Amino acid sequence: MQTWFECKVKYTKVLESGKEQTVTENFLLDAVSFTDAETRIIRQIQQMVKGEFTVTDIKKSKIAEVFPYDNGEWWFKATINLVTIDEEAGKEKKLRTYYVVMADDIKEALARLDESLSYMVIPYVVSSLAVSTIVDVFPYEPSESVVPEGFKPVDS
Repeated sequence: MQTWFECKVKYTKVLESGKEQTVTENFLLDAVSFTDAETRIIRQIQQMVKGEFTVTDIKKSKIAEVFPYDNGEWWFKATINLVTIDEEAGKEKKLRTYYVVMADDIKEALARLDESLSYMVIPYVVSSLAVSTIVDVFPYEPSESVVPEGFKPVDS
């Protein structure tokens, strides 16, 4: 299971008009720990930003899954409510789950969310869907794993 971390990064961004502006942007990335998240976000931002930047916040996200698409301008955050039955207690149990989906507008986001969740056998209700503050998502890539100099990988 993936663990998603939300990372806020403050840096100077060059706008389309050519003017420089200090911004704080939110990124989502898959990592195994806070240390891993910090290392990975620093590597990603170094490739994107010329100059100095500061990682101002890292927190674990409650997002269960991310649905990226080849095209889409915005990341939408969806809240899904599921109703399951606790067989031991014989009671209904409501679960709230969060997803992120890439789309151009809310209508497309809802369609893509339904398509992405078509595997679910439990009925669900989309209780909210809105444009998120997330600028970009960085899933884990095995090629990013680098063995530090002087260390040897453990044989399987």
